[in-house]
Amino acid sequence: MPQPLDADAVRRWCRIALDTLGRDRAEIDAINVYPVPDADTGTNLYLTMESADRALTQAAHDGGAGGGGGAGGSLADTVRTMARGALIGARGNSGTILAQLLRGMAQELAASPGGDAGADALRRALRRAATLAYEAVSHPVEGTMLTVAAAAADAAERATGRHPAQVTAAACAGARAALAATTAQLDVLARARVVDAGGSGLVTVLDALDAALSGRAPDLLPHHGLGRPAGHRHGAAGDTAATPGCAGGGYEVIYLLDAEDAAVPALRRALDGLGDSLVIVGGEGLWNVHVHTDRPGPAVEAGIEAGRPHHIRITQLATATPARPGAAERAVVCVMPGDGLAALCTEAGATALTVRPGVTPASDELAAAIDRAGSREIVLLPNDGTLWHVSAAAAEQARERGVRVAVIPTRSPVQGLAALAVHAAERRFDEDVVAMTSAAGATRFGEVTVAEREYWTAGGICQAGDVLGLIDGDVAVIGADTERVAAELLARMLSAGGELVTLVLGERTPAALADRLERQVRRGHLGVDTVVYQGRQAAPLLIGVE
Repeated sequence: MPQPLDADAVRRWCRIALDTLGRDRAEIDAINVYPVPDADTGTNLYLTMESADRALTQAAHDGGAGGGGGAGGSLADTVRTMARGALIGARGNSGTILAQLLRGMAQELAASPGGDAGADALRRALRRAATLAYEAVSHPVEGTMLTVAAAAADAAERATGRHPAQVTAAACAGARAALAATTAQLDVLARARVVDAGGSGLVTVLDALDAALSGRAPDLLPHHGLGRPAGHRHGAAGDTAATPGCAGGGYEVIYLLDAEDAAVPALRRALDGLGDSLVIVGGEGLWNVHVHTDRPGPAVEAGIEAGRPHHIRITQLATATPARPGAAERAVVCVMPGDGLAALCTEAGATALTVRPGVTPASDELAAAIDRAGSREIVLLPNDGTLWHVSAAAAEQARERGVRVAVIPTRSPVQGLAALAVHAAERRFDEDVVAMTSAAGATRFGEVTVAEREYWTAGGICQAGDVLGLIDGDVAVIGADTERVAAELLARMLSAGGELVTLVLGERTPAALADRLERQVRRGHLGVDTVVYQGRQAAPLLIGVE
């Protein structure tokens, strides 16, 4: 029996899509030959939808305060929650485009009056989704999931039914026909004799919407066989050496970006000059950036110029250039706020520059530290978000002298320690930068400090002398006791999971605090290791969770 397009239908859609993408994941991976033959399109789509489902689950757990997509929440809140979850967790080229498609649908469905959306709203939603997806891709190519999305919207607009289920059924039929035609639209697909993998995944997602609205049981979903003619095989990577879209580089760079909408056009131009397969999706201050490039460092630096990149993921693509024999002489330069932290870096073979509290080093000081390192290749770890521009200026000075420099956007000393831990000078320079950037990006950072004055924070109003607990730079806990604030801060940071906790004690912090926090980890988080360092920085405590 047909079901209304309401909040419950959106939750069913997300769950069915996740289940069916899980079923089809390996098969979609197997036909992934465009834009690079790295066999991960199905996995990326699954992980993107998993993030959307996780957002809905969390909203339901929180009770749907203010709507928020929780059980019983409105259609508008639920569909926005689903789209935002997909945006935050989007993976790969296909997952990023899927997140934009869901965002486009959310914009139209959320505008529907009442508790559900009708057939016309769904038609508009599918058209808006296709339009936004094309706009997000810097150089759209036909024969991809963009083509499938546009065909679904076309078919929906031609459908005469008055119920959303009838519109969805027509959209699915149009999408399947477009998917079958992709083989003839791209030479690389024709040579491999497959349909587009991203388009195949999109058909799976639309089929799930059809199931959610038609009332069919999920196990009766038609397995569309990925649109491959009988007897056709999936092409080997060797068949796709000349694949368009692979020329941009050997690394996939993905990050979330907090930035004003006005900053995105310049970012798009900068990244377009660094690689290809460029997709930037999102809006209202939060963006997901995806690009293939040979220059991952500058790709991240471009994001820093535009706003605040985070959740940075850099992955070597299957088509990356093999490593050359032997690595160039290389050194790491670390900026640290305490002599204990600086000593740790020195013991690890890095050149350390210790900065005093409240004092920003000049670019000349950083450039001098780079010179002291005495290497032809330098990795610079600023370990403070406010030092980005100074670090970039120092790096540029060194480059003018013929030194190859990469600045990794570490925003905390614990991120710098995580990056330094995976540094390997025997690797190629870009590979080393990728590994260090990924390690830093995978480390959440916290800090216990003391407020110097009264002001508004994300956690409420604080007074001078209050103990503050910060997570990734934002105030999360306000209290009067250092030990209690530290315990609550650590608990919040571990609520998202983790494998290793790093505790860095300040110059006046007793070792007993670290002992208590270690016991807290052992009691509540089996399998999580803890390491403690005497950093002797001004802040009472720094926490890293990897």
